[in-house]
Amino acid sequence: MDFNKIIKNNKHNIKNIIRAVTKEDNEDLEQEVYFKIWRNSEKYEEKGSIKSWISAITKNTALDYLKSSYYKVFRVAQTDDESLSNIKDKKITPETNTINLERQKRIINAINHLKPKFRQAVMLCEIEGYTYEQCAKKLKCPTGTVKSRIFNAKKELAKELEDLL
Repeated sequence: MDFNKIIKNNKHNIKNIIRAVTKEDNEDLEQEVYFKIWRNSEKYEEKGSIKSWISAITKNTALDYLKSSYYKVFRVAQTDDESLSNIKDKKITPETNTINLERQKRIINAINHLKPKFRQAVMLCEIEGYTYEQCAKKLKCPTGTVKSRIFNAKKELAKELEDLL
């Protein structure tokens, strides 16, 4: 396996998965994912795509991180009343959760109402983490066309969702 090529081709996907799971950018987790890919490269069987295998490693690494950090906070909170009050402040309330779900629905609805060419480019580059070049190959069009479609799609989404910005 050519690790430089794997990292180059999957860097955006790894960042996006970590951000989606942990709600933060975390370079330490990225490094841990790269290490796990390297360490387990001999176990990889070419039954599916390498991207799926890397995505699974990334998702599991991010989930393990969340479990361990929540465990640490929970353990400290049992002995420290101040920590317990900090946890309550950070907890997502039902109201916040409902607002976030409504936002997500509006964003998904706005994306679904884009012209098909715009929607494809946005889904590939912004949601799935493809590079402009990878997206251009997949859509069989020039890279400049992909950039233009994404620019125009973002402009339309900004108009549609301006009250959320």
